[in-house]
Amino acid sequence: MNYETVIGLEVHVQLKTDTKLFCGCGTKFGKAPNTQACPVCLGFPGVLPVINKKALFLSIKTGLALGCSISKLTRFDRKHYYYPDLPKNFQISQYDRPLSQNGFLEFETEGKVKTVPLKRIHLEEDAGKLIHQENTNSSLVDYNRSGMPLMEIVTQPEIYSPQEAYDFLINLRSILEYIEVSDCNMEEGSLRCDANISLRPEGQSELGTKTELKNMNSFKAVRQALECEVERQTEALGDAKTIAQETRLWDSESAVTVSMRSKEEAHDYRYFPEPDLMPFLPSEALITELRESLPEMPRERRARFISEYGLSAYDAAVLTADKKLADFFEDTIKSYKNAKTAVNWIMGDLTASLTATSLSISAVSFKPKDFAEMLSMIESGKISGKMAKEVLKEAVEKGKNPAEIVKSKGLSQITDEAAISAAVEKAIAANQSVVADFKSGKDAALTFLVGQIMKETKGRANPKLAGELLRKRLAGGAG
Repeated sequence: MNYETVIGLEVHVQLKTDTKLFCGCGTKFGKAPNTQACPVCLGFPGVLPVINKKALFLSIKTGLALGCSISKLTRFDRKHYYYPDLPKNFQISQYDRPLSQNGFLEFETEGKVKTVPLKRIHLEEDAGKLIHQENTNSSLVDYNRSGMPLMEIVTQPEIYSPQEAYDFLINLRSILEYIEVSDCNMEEGSLRCDANISLRPEGQSELGTKTELKNMNSFKAVRQALECEVERQTEALGDAKTIAQETRLWDSESAVTVSMRSKEEAHDYRYFPEPDLMPFLPSEALITELRESLPEMPRERRARFISEYGLSAYDAAVLTADKKLADFFEDTIKSYKNAKTAVNWIMGDLTASLTATSLSISAVSFKPKDFAEMLSMIESGKISGKMAKEVLKEAVEKGKNPAEIVKSKGLSQITDEAAISAAVEKAIAANQSVVADFKSGKDAALTFLVGQIMKETKGRANPKLAGELLRKRLAGGAG
């Protein structure tokens, strides 16, 4: 029997605020354990939460960017469960009155345009973090993350392959970065994803028994975990086994999913309205203000890059997937007008240097105008493309200005005919047999001689001019 894969995603996004959701504790990553915690986020008796207004606004802004309807009335609820990283024994979340509902995300995947409907977007506080010590029977808990402002984006179960799930997440992250609601750093835990997956016989409308996958720390890991779970469930159903409704962990080292616990239902959490927080009624004026603050979205920007700058669909898609990279490109061509050359260098050598140094485009110390100046130096013949590659690599690795590197190392390309002619004469005098080969019709000999000229000038001679002067000299008479 053939089965159809059905996937729903729950994406948890830490919002870009200076303080936590219900208290004044800081949100900076990497602080010493339990140094960003107070009686509110530690759940001490008698404390009262106060809503972070910015977190509320960022969530509404996300809902608007994703085509959601914004609730006229929204409120918080208590979601009860016991775990050592949840000191109150309940999480302040939203249940039946979320901030936003019924949105969508349209994107390209597997050669087609796909629209995934969104069920809801709601706000909730994060739990703390358990650190399980190796080779011991004990665990430590860090409450710095407790109370962090989380936005949960829940899709409808209308994703039908692991690749679709991967492409959905890539495009969602791009939008979240564009509207600047989160830094979306999966390594620091500010973007996390759980996946619900079930299989059903092809043609059947009723969903199969679902499992929830957790512990996936990258989009590639989400895709791999889903692929493994599809394989596991397909094999189990083929053997007439029953799929258990459970939560499973992704083990990246063994590339398998492992049973963690039975899957809870909503009634297990005993939701009821949070008595210490008043309901919130977003005004039309606020919604209009937030809607008008939305920037150009990635798909719109991609279309503009194609029409305005003449870029290919591929180049435009790669650039606009990363807002900071697209910003760098547009700032570059304010000073350097050849858009195609700029994008080739950005997507080629600049991206390669960033990857090699594990840096993001926003981490480089030189500015787009400095990069534009380097491209202008190539175009004017002041430096060669080969020189520029080395200059750019050093600029990224050592945080230097490309023009300063060229000046300090004396890398300016030699375009003076007299200086190059002197090197031509030396190359001819030292390689008479090669000159004879050229005169007998072996054009490859010219390439060798140009190489000798470049060697003599330490790579600084303009290779095109060197070739022209060499041909002129050899055509003019005796070697």
